[in-house]
Amino acid sequence: MTKFLKVMAAATLLVSSAIAAEYTIKVTHVVSPNTPKGKGADFFAKRVGELTNGKVEVIVFPNSQLYGDGEEMKALKLGNAHIAMPSFSKFTSLVPEMQLFDLPFIFRDKDHLYKVLDGEVGQILKDKVSKKGFVALDYWDAGFKHLSSNKKPILLPEDAAGQKFRIMSSHVLEAQFKAVGANPQVLPFSEVYSALQQGVVDGAENPLSNFYTKKFNEVQTDLTLSNHGYLGYLVIMSESFWKKFPKDLKPMVLQAMKEATEYERKEAALDDEDMLAKISEYAKASGNLKIHTLTPEQKAAWQKAMEAIYPQFYKTIGEDLIKKVQAVK
Repeated sequence: MTKFLKVMAAATLLVSSAIAAEYTIKVTHVVSPNTPKGKGADFFAKRVGELTNGKVEVIVFPNSQLYGDGEEMKALKLGNAHIAMPSFSKFTSLVPEMQLFDLPFIFRDKDHLYKVLDGEVGQILKDKVSKKGFVALDYWDAGFKHLSSNKKPILLPEDAAGQKFRIMSSHVLEAQFKAVGANPQVLPFSEVYSALQQGVVDGAENPLSNFYTKKFNEVQTDLTLSNHGYLGYLVIMSESFWKKFPKDLKPMVLQAMKEATEYERKEAALDDEDMLAKISEYAKASGNLKIHTLTPEQKAAWQKAMEAIYPQFYKTIGEDLIKKVQAVK
């Protein structure tokens, strides 16, 4: 009887493997599996397998194992990978309107952000990306950005004047810092720690996860919880792959993605809380870092100073698109 059960189990495994191998979706991303994005990708893989009863297998390649940052979109075009989650900045050369996400204080809070992403504006931007040869699926979270410095507390716009801030390559971010009299410096992310340590730049803007995991807390004296900007990802699929994918299985893949999006966003929120707790613990233990929370009056001063750049981007991003975001309640 035991031998019979073993044979049956082996047969079941073979059948399952055959079914699982019927269709394969390759997911590529550049972060570790224990990040919100990494966890979201693994959750998606699990749910696709469950919803399709093993007919579709999703293989996740984390940590740039398959393709590095900047190579993913080309790989999807060629059909060498099927799903990726690039940051918004990777789309701006294809769809200039995606610079919307770089605008400071464009999102009032998380609730407003998700209403925009999951509403009319989010769909308009997804449609524009899809016209470039991708299938735009959903928006994933990386978190709001905060200001840090090793010069002095940054509580009002004038506190940033004269300071050198590292930025990603972005016309919007450049204008944002110039609006408060600061000097923006474009640097690769991999060079930020040493640049802060050596005084090449004085400060930066980062979500809490980047600030802590990259140990910027060790080379900055002040962190301001400004929530002035947002970082996110757009999950995209290879258009050629999706066109050939069986129609009867598509709804299950889309359902798995919807669930994975909800899961990833919750993980991002939990991660934010965890990172703030760890940063606060470090600040208390070391005495080398002070954490500042803006008062409503201070935040209003920042908003007024930085929102002044919006008209500069009416033509590139679209005045109507910016005003649609502001009108979302």
